[in-house]
Amino acid sequence: MNVPTMAEMMAQGKQPEVLFWVGCAGSFDDRAKKITKAFIKILNKANVDFAVLGTEESCTGDPAKRAGNEFLFQMQAMTNIEVLNGYKIKKIVTACPHCFNTIKNEYPELGGRYEVVHHTQLLKELLDSGKMTIEGGAFKGKKITFHDPCYLGRANNVYKAPRELIRKLDVELVEMKRCKTNGLCCGAGGAQMFKDAEKGTKEVNVLRTEDALEVKPEIIATGCPFCNTMMTDGVKNKDKEGDIQVMDIAEMIATAQDL
Repeated sequence: MNVPTMAEMMAQGKQPEVLFWVGCAGSFDDRAKKITKAFIKILNKANVDFAVLGTEESCTGDPAKRAGNEFLFQMQAMTNIEVLNGYKIKKIVTACPHCFNTIKNEYPELGGRYEVVHHTQLLKELLDSGKMTIEGGAFKGKKITFHDPCYLGRANNVYKAPRELIRKLDVELVEMKRCKTNGLCCGAGGAQMFKDAEKGTKEVNVLRTEDALEVKPEIIATGCPFCNTMMTDGVKNKDKEGDIQVMDIAEMIATAQDL
């Protein structure tokens, strides 16, 4: 798998078209690493000129900011901006809506101005420009529902790209009752991913999984590593592990293309 770093690219005097921001989940979480690998396979197949920061990448500061530690957020953000600006980065793609939202909307006032796209948006660009084709393959005719990540959907109004990609797989896309602007959080946003649940009768991710189960899908599609974890745990909670898969859109496309 070809994954050049910015440092290697610069040493060769090259500037990639796009920087792939991997994010903490995509780097360290075993499940999310599979999403990272699937996305890189697609980028390589479509001959996208990209690079990663490697060890120079650090947390965007999203969890710190959401948890109320503005000072830590600004420290983390400034460190990243210094690296990004040092490499003269213009365009960034990430498979994590939290990284996407933070770099796109919160870095500019600290001096970090970039074109930031979510991986589903870049994949749609590749599709529209003919650099990538999608056939249903393994997913033809399957019933699929898409869970909107909060920071992709309601925070940034990105609803079309993920759905158009899913439809290209020749599937039956069924919407949950709560979707798009009316979507329900998976329960992991706002740094909730890293803390214990508070008192109550039901976990948010279980409630959201019930929304999905109502439409009887074979696959729950996600566009966020945190959502992926929460929906997977929800499916386990409902003892539906053998019946329903939880997959990122990039994984679905990579699988359909036999990458």
